[in-house]
Amino acid sequence: MDKGTTELVDLLVLLGMGAVLPLGLALVDEPGLARIRRLWPLAAVPGALSLWLPRGGLATATAVLYALGTLAVALHAPRRLARTRSLAPAEIAVLTALAAPSVAGVALVAERSGYPLFGFEPHILALTVPHFHYAGFTAALVAGLVCRASAPGSAAARCAALSVPAGTLLVLAGYFLGNWWQFAGAVVLSTGMWLVGLVSWRDLRARAADPVTAGLLTVSSGVLALTMLLALWWALGRAAGLPHPTLAWMAATHGLGNALGFALCALLAWRRITTAEDAR
Repeated sequence: MDKGTTELVDLLVLLGMGAVLPLGLALVDEPGLARIRRLWPLAAVPGALSLWLPRGGLATATAVLYALGTLAVALHAPRRLARTRSLAPAEIAVLTALAAPSVAGVALVAERSGYPLFGFEPHILALTVPHFHYAGFTAALVAGLVCRASAPGSAAARCAALSVPAGTLLVLAGYFLGNWWQFAGAVVLSTGMWLVGLVSWRDLRARAADPVTAGLLTVSSGVLALTMLLALWWALGRAAGLPHPTLAWMAATHGLGNALGFALCALLAWRRITTAEDAR
């Protein structure tokens, strides 16, 4: 990646570390996460610092601190499963959201140390970090929240809660199995994200308690229509050898749009929704 793209990706990761993850964790009704949220700066600050240090021992050490924070979050996934004994679609999405940041944490440690984890070059590892903050964590969490809040029996919401985690895992598998697997993952993930947007727009936006919440849901839903189309274009182009956007262009459009337009707006909307419900 060129310097400008690297800096933009780092800024997206900073947003994920410092805002998206703590905002999202506050929406998960899991005992013990409140303590992690309070202590999250102990992980996020070193993680942010690691991005601006040159690769080497100090950058690796600070990245390890962030990875330990993501591991603490991930450990709540098996605890939650043992407590709820549920594999309902919404629960599968939430469990995926809890586990996903640890993948980003491990990738960050490898990238900051310059170690080719599983043979992947640093720039691939660097892109894995934001992917598992936004597609892995935020998208799965929002899909779970949408599924839980939708009308009982909503096939679209259940499909979204299952296809977002499945698509994320297929994209991860594509790193090892080839570009066509990544394209398959992009298809499944995009379908799930579009369904999240559809249900949010069609059902949840109309039930929003105030225009600000409705506006945030509108933006988060509308952005997905374009950003996931770009993801399909990029994945198909790589798999079939067709013209496709550059990494720099994808970071500036797909990456920035998903981070600000989808993730941040959706989480802020859900925070307002849960605050209003708690106040009743």
